[in-house]
Order: sequence, then C-alpha cells, then structure tokens
Amino acid sequence: MTVATAVRSETSSAREGLAAIFMVAAIGIGIVALTGHVQASALHDAAHDVRHATGFPCH
Repeated sequence: MTVATAVRSETSSAREGLAAIFMVAAIGIGIVALTGHVQASALHDAAHDVRHATGFPCH
C-alpha cells in the first residue's frame, strides 16, 4: 500500500464518519422538532401503541 492510497483511505473513512454523525444529528433534531409540536395526547397514544407492538406490558 502506498502512502497516497493510505491517505485516501483514511480521508474516505473520516468523511463517512462525519456523514454518519450529521445524518444521526439531523434525524435527532427532526424527532425533537416534530415531537415538540405534537399535542401531548397524540404523542402519548403513539408511545402507547409502540409499547404494545413491542410486547412491553404497560397496564
């Protein structure tokens, strides 16, 4: 492996890592923004349905 190949590989890996971080951050911000504007009862009902779908006893 040449030095140039190693540098390109390292740069590509760093870019993929940064892209993943930005993607996760965008999804997280989107979730917080959407849930911040939803009425509490709708958010509760959605969470309740997810608990039932995953088999978690909630009542």
